[in-house]
Amino acid sequence: MRVLGLGTYDVRVHPRPGVILSGLRRRGHAVRELNEPLGVGTADRVRALKDPRAAARFAGRLAAAWGRIAAGSRAYRGERSPDAILVGYLGHFDVLLARALYPRARILLDHLVFASDTAADRGLAGGGTTGRVKGLLLRGLDASALAAADVVIVDTPEHLAMIPDRHRGKGIVVPVGAPPAWPAAAARRRAADAQEASGRSVGRAAFEWSDAQADGRGPTRTDGPREARSAGRARSDGRISVVFFGLFTPLQGAPVIARALAECERRGVGLDVTLVGDGQDAGDVRRLLPRGGGVSVTWLDWVDCADLPGLVARHDVCLGIFGTSDKARRVVPNKAYQGIAAGCALVTSDTPPQRAVLGDAAVFVPPGDPSALACALASLADPASLAQARARSSAAAERFRPETVVAGLAEVLA
Repeated sequence: MRVLGLGTYDVRVHPRPGVILSGLRRRGHAVRELNEPLGVGTADRVRALKDPRAAARFAGRLAAAWGRIAAGSRAYRGERSPDAILVGYLGHFDVLLARALYPRARILLDHLVFASDTAADRGLAGGGTTGRVKGLLLRGLDASALAAADVVIVDTPEHLAMIPDRHRGKGIVVPVGAPPAWPAAAARRRAADAQEASGRSVGRAAFEWSDAQADGRGPTRTDGPREARSAGRARSDGRISVVFFGLFTPLQGAPVIARALAECERRGVGLDVTLVGDGQDAGDVRRLLPRGGGVSVTWLDWVDCADLPGLVARHDVCLGIFGTSDKARRVVPNKAYQGIAAGCALVTSDTPPQRAVLGDAAVFVPPGDPSALACALASLADPASLAQARARSSAAAERFRPETVVAGLAEVLA
């Protein structure tokens, strides 16, 4: 089957469309892409709800990208017309263009987020009459996107249940999965660990990640690429390395992490922590982080997406999400799949979708509970416990490869 990935998605920022297309390609489908990344992420899109100038900029960029896509669509006509079109993540508008350009093709919408749900989770819809109007418009946007699609792809049964009854029959659950770069990074770490265990010197070429343009702020100030390259390196004093990366949204519960690290400091648990990213809750996190030396924190405001798998794989433990919102209880985040694929032990919140999908691949703690998270990190400071957690994680990684997660979708397309 000929499958065309179409839209303004950006796999460097949101890898989900790339995972689906890679999985379909590996299952024998002829996959092509007509992709013009918009360069506007979820945060900027929801910011347009509050700022008319941001909304105008978004509309202008979208129109320009659509013009290029429409022009490029001429290459996929006649004998080259696609049988199915995958509209990538954040495709609420793009699915309308896909339907207009290819009215007879089967349209697959990767509906990983509901616009109204995301705005509510981030507190961006506002209150009063204005908030109600925005909420109505966003629900209308979700409804029009769902109506334009023939197949609606979601990531959890909880999100499937959010699709209105009249469209739910179109829905299919496809786990987010992890791109191939993540298990490749895990393989490089295993090779480096094997060299170290054999007593041989591990040179920089054995486990390398390229220089990221990183500028750090916070309790421990980074020193650009040099500091980033050293993040997560194994130590001989029994300390474990922990990494969290994300947009610091309420869903992710980063303040819970900061409180847990402060508690680890008080308990005398030695941790070397790397935080990657910035966002809505970053200020609270900086205020709550420990200031002593027992828990050292390196904060990288930004790491290039190509470098992130290698950075994460250098760590023993990857942290998932710990928020308490309704949305936080419905998702299995990218970072859970990616941390597992990178060979880390994963600690994340104990929610129904995460437990169902991840099983024994993760260490679970109650959402919003910093004490429980601190206890989990303290237990992983024991070498035997850490080894067992990493082994369970690595054993599960095969389930989250692209060709595995798209199995159900491939059956729908057959």
